[in-house]
Parts: sequence; C-alpha cells; structure tokens
Amino acid sequence: MGLIENKLPDNIFTTTLDNVINWGRRSSMWPVTFGLACCAIEMMACGAAKYDLDRFGIIFRASPRQADVMIVAGTVTRKMAPVVRKVYDQMPAPKWVIAMGACATSGGIFNTYSTVQGVDDVIPVDFYIPGCPPRPEALYDALLALQEKIKKEKVVRA
Repeated sequence: MGLIENKLPDNIFTTTLDNVINWGRRSSMWPVTFGLACCAIEMMACGAAKYDLDRFGIIFRASPRQADVMIVAGTVTRKMAPVVRKVYDQMPAPKWVIAMGACATSGGIFNTYSTVQGVDDVIPVDFYIPGCPPRPEALYDALLALQEKIKKEKVVRA
C-alpha cells in the first residue's frame, strides 16, 4: 500500500474503515423471522443443528428493530403486504431483503387477486431464491452472496 506498512512491526496491520465496518456487518447478520408458508420450514431448518447458521454469525431475531436482514419465506397476500412493509420500515438501516421461494419471488402458482405477484411490489429485494420449496442450501447460497455484497459496499462517502 505505501511506505508506512514497511515501517510497522509484523504484528500490526492496516486497513480501511470500509473494510472494518463491512466485516462487522457481514459477520453478524441477524435476519428477522418472517415465515408465511411452507418455505418457512426450510428457513427454520437452516437454524437447526444440521445446517447451523450460527457458525456464520447469523442468528434469527424476533424483533425487526434488532434485525438487518429480512427473509420473506412464503406466499404474500394482499392482506399481509402492509404488515410486510411495516416490519421492513421498522428495521434499522442498512437492511437487506431475501425473497425465498416461488411464492415470494413471483406469486408462485397463485395467480389470483388476493396474492401479491412478488414481494418486490411491496419492498425492495436484494436476492431471490427460486424453488417450491427451496432447499436450505439455497438459503445458504443467498446468505453467502449477501455477505459478499456487504463486503463490497462503500460505507464512508468521500
């Protein structure tokens, strides 16, 4: 990087403020538990012993005020859409959204007046997980991709 690194001892390293903040954010993602249908069972399986999201620092939270990731798992109806938006608005910034399953991403097989045809009509979505229901490994892939996205974000504006 520069001359200062050559003068420091081996046990001291330098980095940017962006890297430190993003490391903290991606190493402690706390998704709000928002399961609406059968996809929620697969989401819960990720938190159980076999898949164990805790080893990545991902702990499900029951309060949106403590969460920074929303995983919408299942069918979003028109009656539930304002609640999804309210929970999203209660989350502190920065916040990210994962739409899990065919129903959350595109309405699935329910092309009716009462079903929202994709949760992105209600809130902005960062990652989509296809499938009916998607496997827990697919949620893992989305969470690891979200960690990579967080790693590359600019925190400090120049």
